[in-house]
Amino acid sequence: MSVSEELHGSVRKIKFTRTSAADGTASEITTWAYSGKIIGAVFIPGSGADQPDNLYDVLINDQESIDVLAGEGADKSNASTEQSNGAMGTVANDRLTLAISNAGDAKSGVVIIYIR
Repeated sequence: MSVSEELHGSVRKIKFTRTSAADGTASEITTWAYSGKIIGAVFIPGSGADQPDNLYDVLINDQESIDVLAGEGADKSNASTEQSNGAMGTVANDRLTLAISNAGDAKSGVVIIYIR
């Protein structure tokens, strides 16, 4: 698991790279706290033997355990990259926690969120 955090002008890019545990879950927390509106998310499944189970779920919770993706991470495809620019939440000085479920044993992928 790893988290990379970059600033590009007024947009912050947070990239979670993960591999799930035997129970199909994975989690990681950001180093820094963030403030702003979630303006986009990208869900990239692993491939081949690392491909997650279909319809896996992604939450990104703030410190009050509110999913800032507002449900946009539910039922993700195991075969294709998906992007969401839908109605997502706002964060205010919160560290963010990635929570993956239903991915299968030792399955990988990447989740990227953009905050402005």
